[in-house]
Amino acid sequence: MEDAVSRSSLESSSTGDDYVVVNGEPKLKITGDINDLNMEISVDSPPDQMTSTLTSSESLSTDIRLGESNKGDHVLPSSQSADVISAPAARERSTSLPASPFQGETVFNGVTYLGCALVNAPRSEVEIYRNMAILNDQSQMAIPIILSVPSTSHGVVRILDPSTNTDITSYKIHRILFCARGPADSDERLCFAFTCSHGDSAESAIFQCHVFRCELAEAVAKILYSFATTFRRVPKNTRLLSSTSIIETEQTAIFTVSLEIKEDDGKGNYSYCPKDKNMFKLRCNSEKNIMISVSQTGTRELKIERCFGLLISPGRNVKHGDMHLIEMNSMGYTGDGKSYSISGNWDPTEKCFAVLNTETPKDTRVFLTIAVDLVIHGIQEPVRFAMETKAKIFPQTERFWYFTRKPYQEQFHVKLRPSELESPDADIQMLDVVGVQSQTEIDRKKAGMSLQGLNTSRQIPDDIQTPQEPDEESDGDEPLLSGSGVVSKEVTDENLLDAWHETLTKWHQNLAQRPKQVHHLVRKGIPEALRGEVWQLLAGCHDNSELLEAYRVLITKESPNESVIQRDINRTFPAHDFFKETGGLGQDSLYRISKAYSVYDEEIGYVQGLSFLAASLLLHMPEEQAFAVLVKTCFEYGLRDFFKQGFEELHLKFYQLDRLMEDQLADLHDHFMEMNLETHMFASQWFLTLFTAKFPLYMVFHILDLYLCEGREMMFNVALALLKNSRKDLLALDFEGILKYFRVHLPKKYRTEESAKDLMQMVISIKVSSRKLKKYEKEYMAMKEQEMQQEDPVERFERESKRLLEANMRLEQENDDLAHELVESKLALRSELDQYQDQCEELTTDLAVTKKLLTDTQEEKQRLEHEATQVKEMCRRELDRVEAENGRNSAIIADYKQICSQLSERLEKQQTANREELSRIMSQVKGCDQCSKMFASDGKVQLPEPKLDPDSVNPKIVDLHRQIRELELELAQTKLALVESECKTQDLTHQLNSAVTEIQASKNTWFQKTINSIKVATNPGSTKKDQKE
Repeated sequence: MEDAVSRSSLESSSTGDDYVVVNGEPKLKITGDINDLNMEISVDSPPDQMTSTLTSSESLSTDIRLGESNKGDHVLPSSQSADVISAPAARERSTSLPASPFQGETVFNGVTYLGCALVNAPRSEVEIYRNMAILNDQSQMAIPIILSVPSTSHGVVRILDPSTNTDITSYKIHRILFCARGPADSDERLCFAFTCSHGDSAESAIFQCHVFRCELAEAVAKILYSFATTFRRVPKNTRLLSSTSIIETEQTAIFTVSLEIKEDDGKGNYSYCPKDKNMFKLRCNSEKNIMISVSQTGTRELKIERCFGLLISPGRNVKHGDMHLIEMNSMGYTGDGKSYSISGNWDPTEKCFAVLNTETPKDTRVFLTIAVDLVIHGIQEPVRFAMETKAKIFPQTERFWYFTRKPYQEQFHVKLRPSELESPDADIQMLDVVGVQSQTEIDRKKAGMSLQGLNTSRQIPDDIQTPQEPDEESDGDEPLLSGSGVVSKEVTDENLLDAWHETLTKWHQNLAQRPKQVHHLVRKGIPEALRGEVWQLLAGCHDNSELLEAYRVLITKESPNESVIQRDINRTFPAHDFFKETGGLGQDSLYRISKAYSVYDEEIGYVQGLSFLAASLLLHMPEEQAFAVLVKTCFEYGLRDFFKQGFEELHLKFYQLDRLMEDQLADLHDHFMEMNLETHMFASQWFLTLFTAKFPLYMVFHILDLYLCEGREMMFNVALALLKNSRKDLLALDFEGILKYFRVHLPKKYRTEESAKDLMQMVISIKVSSRKLKKYEKEYMAMKEQEMQQEDPVERFERESKRLLEANMRLEQENDDLAHELVESKLALRSELDQYQDQCEELTTDLAVTKKLLTDTQEEKQRLEHEATQVKEMCRRELDRVEAENGRNSAIIADYKQICSQLSERLEKQQTANREELSRIMSQVKGCDQCSKMFASDGKVQLPEPKLDPDSVNPKIVDLHRQIRELELELAQTKLALVESECKTQDLTHQLNSAVTEIQASKNTWFQKTINSIKVATNPGSTKKDQKE
């Protein structure tokens, strides 16, 4: 787990700009060091480059020195390390930054966007470097952009399109958690990245790492410096008002355009074309009707005067000049006056629309762009709305059985600004169109810059900095709320930054040994930008992976103190914006830490004093690291000992403070004695909360610096300094006045940073000898021993017996709770076991049924395969037989044709011979009067009827002729009977076949149908013959 230290859990979130994450194993290291960046710019930038204007009234320095550091020294963890590069020396040597065309912004050209990736550890340097390397290697789809960085922490980082100078996407500064640049000795030296949070809820936020690459190495340092300056700058009211007025000069009008297509149905009417998702289904060679409806949403309505043109073109991203104008039928507002309708006829058979009139292959689509130019009242130039959609072209005879009639809709955002031209109508202001963008184009550009499909996410607080409360400067009787005050991130002492850089570099090399300079530097106060990291180093949290993993488990367990924790959360740092909102991110994080510690430390459980310390840690680091430092503070620094054994250790500290007051503040000690004011009345909250409950945050953080560096003896220095600094005021007050002073006026005394610094100087100057503390401890122990000896043994035994009885009752209660949990666990396990057994039995039954079904299916498959083989073989035989029969029939037909041909030739020859013979006979008998009468004028022979002689007729011959006629008649009747019998036979055969068919159909319907279809296909002639017969 290379980034297990810095990765947040699902329930964890950052606190915006108020902490630095300590990197994971193998070492901790300061990130984003000033010297690294300063030296790199001093090396890469030519000396003649000086300054350039950030805005009309401000100049921005970009010189950041680059020193020797570890591999992690190129990282800027959000705004925490942003202030460390704002030293005066860095501002003296400045290189030129590109001028900004926008007020309060710095624009960087020559930047390429490589992509983004989802990360679990937004402050993990290792994970950022890994994503940077991956995206840099896979940079074929890199997008050239213009990067615009605002000048204040209330602005947004904008990504612009270089070609159109329009916004692609933007990121709010307060959502940027971590900035990093690529290592100087790697291929990513020209790259930089930042992580930001996305989402609107605190329960399920996502973190993305966006990676960029510059053309020049020095540009990376300039961009990071620009980010650093942005993190620490808070806009002034005048600047906010000015920027607001500029933004208000522009306005955006949103138009919703709907598209429907009709086509000729061949009956003189037009029917709607089907639409599948974003694809129209069109038929080729069919005249179409385009219908467009335009409606506007928004407060200011822009009236559409007319439609200037309706245009169509195949493809997308079509130039305006490549669009083709079509004939418009009608235009005008609908009856309700809410939408403007345009319709036009489109003939797709024109040559320019060949792509849209050609049938598209399977699984392919064509793009179609339809645009409409509108003349809007108050805008000089026509506004074009171009819609890109998909279409699939089908044959003209295609029929669509079902389809959805839902118009294609697209939203267009028209950015307008007041025009310098005077309007002819004084009541109407002329507007100029800045740009027109469709919602699809906006979504596409956003999809290229960030991840989509995420449904819900967690929101990071917009502003972690706590503003001064309105009544904080008052001297009334209301106490100062905890969490008050503003901690500045400004560091003006460059020597201090250099010293910290050198010290932390040595510390990274050997985390087990604390450098000698740390003690001296901590006394001056740790820079706010480095405080979270240094606190973890001071507490020894460089190897806390076990605590981090334990935290993720502890937050899932139940705590007996959950109701108490929930009640006290609202009273912890109520003046700080991060913890002010009920149910907000800060209170949720504080609740999880308090709950996790109460489960982790069962002996102490939850105590309210620890919540203030946990809140202070949460302002500088994520939940996991804050929990680890809290555990180290309680166990290794002995803070938890104050709550053990009836606060015995705390009473010892009260006695030691009382004896120190007697030695160093004798008059004040005597005054307290006279007022009967005991030490625990004012010091209990100090010690139990480490002075974090009531004092301003600047003072609280400095006290924690000293506590983590020098141990809990430093509490005596702080207490004595507070008492010494308020000595005169306390001596003049009575008992009630003293208590009120400690509760109300003392915290307000250090509301300013100067007074808090003076107090901390006094804390450092006070000397508290450890020898004296040990001496006072021995006195206290001797005094307690003497009290025990002087005490009645019966009372002592009774008290001890009562204590043991309470302990025994507590243990019995714990035992009962554990036994109850054990029984419930057994019952739950038994119930789950029974459930799993039932499921196992059901699955076993299902498995057996499935196996049987599989066996039956396999047998059915084998049977069907066998039948299919038989069918194929039968089909093959039938085909062979039919082919042979067809061949034989073809040969017979050919023979018949040949015989017929021969007979025809023979007939023609005989007819010719007969005609010649007849002509010869006619010529011979022409001279005879009787014979010539036998021939008619047309050449036919006319023979006279023979005259029969009754005597010459033979009766036997007549009888024979009559018998022949009777035999012929009998033969005809026999043939007729034979035909009738054959018909009856065929009927019986048909009935037999039908019966067999029904029997077989009841057994195997599909098989018999296959055989019948094959028979019909192979012998259609016989079927027709049967039908005729």
